[in-house]
Amino acid sequence: MRPMSVCGGHAEPVTTRDDALALLRILVGRDDAQFHEGQFEAIGALVDESSRALVVQRTGWGKSAVYFVATLLLRRRGAGPTILVSPLLALMRDQIAAASRAGVRAVAINSTNPHEWEDIERALAADEIDVLLVSPERLNNPAFREKQLPALVARTGLLVVDEAHCISDWGHDFRPDYRRLRDLIAELPAGVPVLATTATANSRVVVDVAEQLGGAEVIRGPLARASLRLGVLRLPDAAARLAWLLTHLDDLPGSGIIYTLTVAAAEDTARLLREAGHDVRAYTGQTDTGEREDAEQKLKRNEVKALIATSALGMGFDKPDLGFVLHLGAPSSPVAYYQQVGRAGRATENADVLLLPGPEDEAIWHYFATASMPTQAKAQAVIAELDDTPLSTPALEARVNIKRTPLELLLKVLDVDGAVRKVQGGWVATGQPWTYDKERYERIAGERQAEQQHMIEYETTTGCRMEYLQRSLDDDTATPCGRCDNCAGAWYPTSVATDATAQATASLDRVGVPIEPRAQWPVGSPHARGNIAVGERMLEGRALARLTDLGWGNTLRALFASGTVDAPASPALIAACVRVLADWPWEERPVGVVAMPSRAHPLLVDSVARGLAAVGKLPYLGSLTLTPAAPTGGPGGNSAFRLAQVWSGFEVSPSLEAAVRDAAGPVLLVDDLADSRWTLTVASRSLRLAGASGVLPFALALRG
Repeated sequence: MRPMSVCGGHAEPVTTRDDALALLRILVGRDDAQFHEGQFEAIGALVDESSRALVVQRTGWGKSAVYFVATLLLRRRGAGPTILVSPLLALMRDQIAAASRAGVRAVAINSTNPHEWEDIERALAADEIDVLLVSPERLNNPAFREKQLPALVARTGLLVVDEAHCISDWGHDFRPDYRRLRDLIAELPAGVPVLATTATANSRVVVDVAEQLGGAEVIRGPLARASLRLGVLRLPDAAARLAWLLTHLDDLPGSGIIYTLTVAAAEDTARLLREAGHDVRAYTGQTDTGEREDAEQKLKRNEVKALIATSALGMGFDKPDLGFVLHLGAPSSPVAYYQQVGRAGRATENADVLLLPGPEDEAIWHYFATASMPTQAKAQAVIAELDDTPLSTPALEARVNIKRTPLELLLKVLDVDGAVRKVQGGWVATGQPWTYDKERYERIAGERQAEQQHMIEYETTTGCRMEYLQRSLDDDTATPCGRCDNCAGAWYPTSVATDATAQATASLDRVGVPIEPRAQWPVGSPHARGNIAVGERMLEGRALARLTDLGWGNTLRALFASGTVDAPASPALIAACVRVLADWPWEERPVGVVAMPSRAHPLLVDSVARGLAAVGKLPYLGSLTLTPAAPTGGPGGNSAFRLAQVWSGFEVSPSLEAAVRDAAGPVLLVDDLADSRWTLTVASRSLRLAGASGVLPFALALRG
């Protein structure tokens, strides 16, 4: 790997520079535009030397200008279209808009436009497309991989990998499809240039990515962002953070993004701010695609003050005049943090960046870090179920105890490793030997822990914050910025209005989350199939809160944390549960209370059931009974396996059956933690079969 000078260490043909500069000026719409340091060096390497280059430059530097200008120059010389591998739909939309400004004919193939695919294929065949944008996942779509990709690769003029840090083992959300790019690069004809770009990579990731590109010249510039004014404000709890936001949101410059760590936090924060009169929108991975696009456009047109977003709004979102980025809770690494704050201040002299960390951050980091890591036992279980007959993901899910999302991720990992292959109709085993790479996964886990520690050190450093971020990304040009709160003093107010504190506290004290009844038995279940009979279903239930909620979620996370001793519920917890029941719009009031049996929290569940019965002046009818077949493990697993665990796990004793029949009405069923809802579904069915006219499930916490 040979570093390339960003200062123009060798002469480039004048005609190439002149042509490139003319195209750059068309792209940016300015007749006086000039190349940033390193831009033409990258273009020249691709166009005149057919090189492989890795560009690591700060956000806003102009990485897209490099590949669009290079594409047009190569096309003028008779090269085929550029394949641009891009990770996010929002990023694709912005890239296509930018391409059109330079006269680049760019189109995308993704999940949102299947109705356009045939027209795109015809345009590719007619050589009417300059840039084809695809997601890394599309590269392994069987139809695309087998019917379209070989011919496209044979005539590719340039391969571009955007957000290339995703190639690394420590990539964005451990995205295994990016690792498949190694195979694609190996299939390219000799002499096809390759460009990888990123703004977020430390030296370890740079080395990793360059090696997986088959060797690459590295064009790396300083990562300092002179427009950003960084700060960290530590407040005691979630109520104080939200109160600060209510007090000072209108004081922040322009419009911006407020990042949260969870979907629940984004939705709760957006609701609170809207109720206080602020024009904001929630933006998460669960937001409808159309709503996301509308929210992006509203922010770009400054029609909203902020988007309250998870990391779903991240790489490539381009609003040059974004005035601020706030974080309610810290991302798990300086890499992720730099990438998100880089949305701000791209075309403005000043933008404010403020982090409000929370005590719950580390627990959330741990959850997400472990959720995506495959285990040897699960990987081998998947391989054992596959042969040369395609098996769909739902069918495979019914055979292995892995939920759909982690199962899909594991299949991608095994596909990249060569153990399985996606074909028409599902997945097959390749028959190739596969060994669990324990060393690699331990290394990834270790790197993640180190990144988390770096983020904690960023929060607590007394030195320059921008300098710390740069050094965390191995930028040896780092010097004090002179603008952050440690360099120049706190630039942000710390006061909080009294009424804002009251509003925030009241919002966090809200209780009641619906528990939707299941209507169908899971595919592949040996116990039941099809629709659940209406007379055996539970009614819509309620949970006090989600474990991920900002308010009661903190209390419940502590209550259900490993090692917490079981104890009766506190009066405050009982009172909160009573408020849930008071606001519950049931069609018919329950006539009695039944408790779920609990191995982990028997005192807690019993005290809540009896407490609700006492306050509601309802008879406590008793508890279901655990059978010898009752599950002993914790929550989790996919639906078919979870149902199998609980199917014969509970029974209604003769005395409880008599009490339920005598009550002659719906009963309130009290549990501690709802996860898959199959426990509540099966228990409710048992009570319905015992004579209950309806079952209203209530849980203290809803997972997720």
